[in-house]
Amino acid sequence: MIAEIRLQQYRSYPDKTFKLSPELNVVVGPNASGKTNLLESVLVICKGGSFRAPDSELIMHNKEWARIDSNTDQGQRSLKLSHTSKEFTINNKPYKRLSSNVQLPVVLFEPNHLLMLSGSPELRRNYLDGILDYIKPGYKKTRTDYLKTLRQRNALLKSGRASMIELFPWNVRLSHLGGIIASLRSELIDELNEDITDAYRRVSDGKEQILLKYKPSADLNTYESQLINKLEQAMDLDLIRGFTSYGPHREDMEVLINKKSPLQAASRGEARTIVLSLKTIEAKIIRRKLDKKPIILLDDIFSELDNSRKDKLTSLLSNSQVIITSTNSNNPLKTKQNTNVIKTHKRA
Repeated sequence: MIAEIRLQQYRSYPDKTFKLSPELNVVVGPNASGKTNLLESVLVICKGGSFRAPDSELIMHNKEWARIDSNTDQGQRSLKLSHTSKEFTINNKPYKRLSSNVQLPVVLFEPNHLLMLSGSPELRRNYLDGILDYIKPGYKKTRTDYLKTLRQRNALLKSGRASMIELFPWNVRLSHLGGIIASLRSELIDELNEDITDAYRRVSDGKEQILLKYKPSADLNTYESQLINKLEQAMDLDLIRGFTSYGPHREDMEVLINKKSPLQAASRGEARTIVLSLKTIEAKIIRRKLDKKPIILLDDIFSELDNSRKDKLTSLLSNSQVIITSTNSNNPLKTKQNTNVIKTHKRA
């Protein structure tokens, strides 16, 4: 939980301090008034980086440095950023980067996340992997090792001189690491399925059934051996294409509403409700696995949600610190009397 955050030469803020409630905070103001910049700064100080830009773009235009200082329930956290260096300080101890053990848990929704339902499989894989990186010790290393092995196999394929004997050790390594990744993704989807329909119905008041399905390259019970066989059978095609046809890097998560694709069955508001419901479950899983309450950052969630869905959604998040941006000039949550409203204004 962040009680106070000060931004110096950060994006659009020359020097501004914001006090935050431990519960619900709504940042209101017109477009281009710095709402998302404030939201982004919370993510940066908690997890170490932005969701939308490289570090150099966080520094105010024509300035040499930026700084973030924050008071949290776990002490003080600061970031000093220049065009050539980056240094965090947590309770007087310096860090060049924030590893998972010193990060503060955050769940982020930003409008591009809506593409998770209609966009490429990579977006859905990234969603699953982002949660697993945080809640499963060693998962990030397994995924890094898998991608390194994949690059080496693909380089051999692109050379045009790969033989079955040369590819075999890479097939074995890829299948072993891939089996771990596919299994953990499938387990996470099972956890999400336990709550997704209930979370969706509590926001929408509808009776829709939401189901997530993992689409692996092979049967999960015999994944490793089956993937080796598939890689061997696809060798000729892989040599022509120059890349690996099967494995977790090609797999997908299917999202169904009443057994149909959201592209066929869901309105824009319903699609937004599905993604936001997933975010509420993500927060619940982090609390359960890590025994920590995540800070929840919601950028422009109120588009295409009626007042009833707005209030029901925020009620689902009542056990966490929540920061929401809105273009509404006042508090868009009429029934929330204790909301901390932060007003931003366009710079002259």
